Amino acid sequence: MSDPLSQLGRPTPIPQSPEQAQLESAPNPHPRTLYLVRFTAPEFTSICPVTGQPDFGVLVIDYAPDAAIVESKSLKLFLQSFRNHGAFHEDCTLAVAKRVIEAISPLWLRIGGYWNPRGGMPIDVFWQTGAPPEGLWLPDQGVATYRARG
Repeated sequence: MSDPLSQLGRPTPIPQSPEQAQLESAPNPHPRTLYLVRFTAPEFTSICPVTGQPDFGVLVIDYAPDAAIVESKSLKLFLQSFRNHGAFHEDCTLAVAKRVIEAISPLWLRIGGYWNPRGGMPIDVFWQTGAPPEGLWLPDQGVATYRARG
């Protein structure tokens, strides 16, 4: 867990790569309460590692916090760092999830990567750390399967 927060409340440049990005955390204000946190990144962008063409998608990150929560500005900067990063959809989606896990050690996490098609085929990537905790409310991620996404 980061202490103190180094990016919140001050000008912070977009990191040049995901490896350079600092994903920060804060203490969970309700550490003994089971609840779900959702981050939706509707304009996630990365670069195809082979063609150099841009890829666009929606990332939906759901997690049940334990001792820490993700600080949202640092998450936004981390996600923006993929903008010039060459990686396949699967790699980007799982890399985001694993960095969140590394930063906060949540009780549970799932991620949906809903990628827009290039070449006529969307690629959607889904992963979770295991079965959700009993009693955790899991709303639908709210992103339609591809039919022009709406």
